Amino acid sequence: MSDRLFSLEGKHAVVTGAGRGLGADIAALLARSGAHVYLLSKDAAELDVVAERIHRNGGACTPVTCDLLKDDQLERAFGELPRLDILVNNAGTNIPARLADVTTSDLEFVIGLNIRATFLATRAAVRKMLESDAADDRAIISISSQMGHVGAPERSVYCMTKHAMEGLTKALAVELAPRIRVNTVAPTFVDTPMTQPFFENEQFRDWVFDRIPMGRLLSGEQVAAAVLYLASPAAAMITGTSLRIDGGWTAQ
Repeated sequence: MSDRLFSLEGKHAVVTGAGRGLGADIAALLARSGAHVYLLSKDAAELDVVAERIHRNGGACTPVTCDLLKDDQLERAFGELPRLDILVNNAGTNIPARLADVTTSDLEFVIGLNIRATFLATRAAVRKMLESDAADDRAIISISSQMGHVGAPERSVYCMTKHAMEGLTKALAVELAPRIRVNTVAPTFVDTPMTQPFFENEQFRDWVFDRIPMGRLLSGEQVAAAVLYLASPAAAMITGTSLRIDGGWTAQ
């Protein structure tokens, strides 16, 4: 019984930003759990590396080169899918800066990827999911952040976009029930090669660890496990929820 609760056997999943980091870890775990995963990224070389990793472990996947900021590419990528059961909106970005120093170009880029592309990918996914009359459980999971629930200095744009993602999730959870479940995963800082240079700054490191009661960072695998849970039959009655894996940051 417990194995079936977390099985994605026969499911088709899309993971955006799947070329590296969290996206690669999420895609690998969904494939290992039985899903055929469509790997979306604008970097074909990175996708090939992730696909090889998945195939080496016996999983099924299809790399799809797609720039989510290009509407025609996004629509084509989803339109050509044979079917869709799970969407993971993982692609996102952050350009930390004090409000007075935020450039208009940086503002538009972060909003474009974190909000606009997430909305359009979700719209395209819902259209594809609703093509089928099957009653199978379908799920949309967006990678939000603890910053979608609190504020922080030098992160006005990032916090704004993640709060928007949380609002979109609640609205869609109500609109799409009972056919499609919609949730977010809201991590604290994740230990990745991209974040490691930030923690070389002692002041930043102290600021982060002073706010995490658990006293440690997340791993990519832990974030992937949270996504798997929300995508699986084990979460069949969970929708409109943010699964915060923040070590207690937002409990204070």
